Amino acid sequence: MPRTPRTSRTTPVASRTRTTVVSLLAVGALLGAAGAASADGAGTHPSGAPTGDGAKALCKRAPKIDQRIDRILGRLNGDASQRGSIARLEQRVADARSAGHTQIETYLDDRLTFRRSLVPTLEGRRKDLADVEKWCASHHDGAGS
Repeated sequence: MPRTPRTSRTTPVASRTRTTVVSLLAVGALLGAAGAASADGAGTHPSGAPTGDGAKALCKRAPKIDQRIDRILGRLNGDASQRGSIARLEQRVADARSAGHTQIETYLDDRLTFRRSLVPTLEGRRKDLADVEKWCASHHDGAGS
């Protein structure tokens, strides 16, 4: 049976079409298998409701949390040469005001307002953490929980 000669015009198109169809079928098969695997519930499950109050872990982390709060408050209360301090941001707001950059001043002033609000929040957390550390000391670092 004689073969019909292939022309250069039909071969690449037919080959490309076949490749595209096979690729799409392979992708569809993979996506279908992944969808079935996730639908059967074999994936990870949330651990559910907590079984305790986490006292032991909190007692263990309390000293590091206290150090972090002290470090952040030290930075916020630093002078104008300290990056992240309130004084430095106040200086930047004043510089923007004197340069006439009202949009920059507004943006920095909003950041300054937020940064100032951090100080009482962190001081309250420091006080609460001191109470937690006292509780931990009197309850064997939360081992009974």
